[in-house]
Amino acid sequence: MKSSYFCLILLAIIISASCTKDCFIAVSGYAQGGTYTVKFNRKGVRVPDYRIKTEIDSILNAVDFSLSGYNKASLLSRYNAGETIEPDIHFRTVTELSSKYKEITGGAFDVWSAPLFDLWGFGFKSGEFPDEDSVQRALSASKEGRTLNFNAIAQGYTCDAIASYLHSIGVKDMLVDIGEIYCEGHNPSGKPWSIGIDNPVDGNNDPGADMRGVWQSGGRACGIVTSGNYRKFYIRDGKKYAHTIDPRTGHPVQHNLLSATIVAPTASEADAYATACMVWGLEEASAFILSHKETEGLLICSDSIWTSPGFYFTPEVN
Repeated sequence: MKSSYFCLILLAIIISASCTKDCFIAVSGYAQGGTYTVKFNRKGVRVPDYRIKTEIDSILNAVDFSLSGYNKASLLSRYNAGETIEPDIHFRTVTELSSKYKEITGGAFDVWSAPLFDLWGFGFKSGEFPDEDSVQRALSASKEGRTLNFNAIAQGYTCDAIASYLHSIGVKDMLVDIGEIYCEGHNPSGKPWSIGIDNPVDGNNDPGADMRGVWQSGGRACGIVTSGNYRKFYIRDGKKYAHTIDPRTGHPVQHNLLSATIVAPTASEADAYATACMVWGLEEASAFILSHKETEGLLICSDSIWTSPGFYFTPEVN
């Protein structure tokens, strides 16, 4: 009996002890309609691995029940249904950030345009190809702000929320991947994190299967997000209609910018700006990136590639 008790105490000490040198672990699971992976260096961290995994899953569940438009019991779904809700910290924070980014982008990023996303079939409802009267009604409804769609910022925000928790327990080297990415410090090889950039061709639905190149983080703490028109679209009368809707006009964009990859201090910011860049197109997007000193970007068009000076990118060699 005493021997068993001693073993349990020893096990608890081993689990609780922090690493004195680099000691990377990875946790993963399902979240937000896909999978997530969090890799981090637990050097100096005294919280047991199982508690870290539990806390990460708790954050993911809390965000889902707050911001998901696919979870019918979420605060967002209830709000959109006309119910009076008591916003939690996630709902309040994302609403505040969304208002900020809408102003910065001149309305190119606009979570209050949910009626337009639904109308064109890229929201939480099955829309049909609309006539112009329907578009104008949806534009008016968007201005009223009665329904929200956080899809263009929720994953980036979730990365930031998990990164914030990891910071709170002493983690300095991390990569949080929930479809969007936050990274900081170095990887298990002792080098800055490298992120593959998908080739924005129609039908490339498997991240990492077909890459255009690799971005080097340089060790900076930042979010990196790619938005594109090559996964969610439909063809009507021989014309492609992608999921990027211009909130200012009510119509899908028709320029030749295929994807926008943005690096910013937070994943929330990168998420919002990547969406706005896809609304703007090459000329306006590149001007915006260059005018924001903490923002870097890669813009891939059907006939060219543009990168900002601080976007360290190595093209894939076939």
